[in-house]
Amino acid sequence: MRRRDFLALTLPVLAGAGALAAIGLAGVEKSSAQKGSAMPDTAAAGDRVVKTEAEWKKLLTPEQFNVTRKKGTERAFTGPNWDNHAKGTYTCVCCDLPLFSSETKFDSGTGWPSFWQPLTPNSVKTADDRSFFSVRTEVMCRRCDAHLGHVFDDGPKPTGLRYCMNGTAMKFLAAK
Repeated sequence: MRRRDFLALTLPVLAGAGALAAIGLAGVEKSSAQKGSAMPDTAAAGDRVVKTEAEWKKLLTPEQFNVTRKKGTERAFTGPNWDNHAKGTYTCVCCDLPLFSSETKFDSGTGWPSFWQPLTPNSVKTADDRSFFSVRTEVMCRRCDAHLGHVFDDGPKPTGLRYCMNGTAMKFLAAK
């Protein structure tokens, strides 16, 4: 199925379920603020990365810049890492913050790397995305605000979430 056909079929459904998705995913952001987590805080306030558009353009490829800084989306089944099955960690292509573990990666059939949870609750942050006539939950790097993709509530157990990420927005570091 072509991406255009897929979007034509799913956008009306997403638009109708937008309010429910926003309510159902409200806990995603809340979970990152929970106290007493055994996971370390990987993006403390003091390590924010802020650069000008010109600085980002010098550091990133045109495709990386479009995806991470302009909220673009790579074509399904074309980005790096969508079919990577090696053990390791996925980091932000902009600032190297560890984002996801291969242990939580799964094959969603969408053509984008998908995970059922971030590496730590503080690896990513979320915001409402009201583009394309629907309400989705955008996922961004907590350190540098890079657009990574979106999170949906149709993932596997134990979280029921699908972090559908752009492979272009991440680097893969193989486990040693």
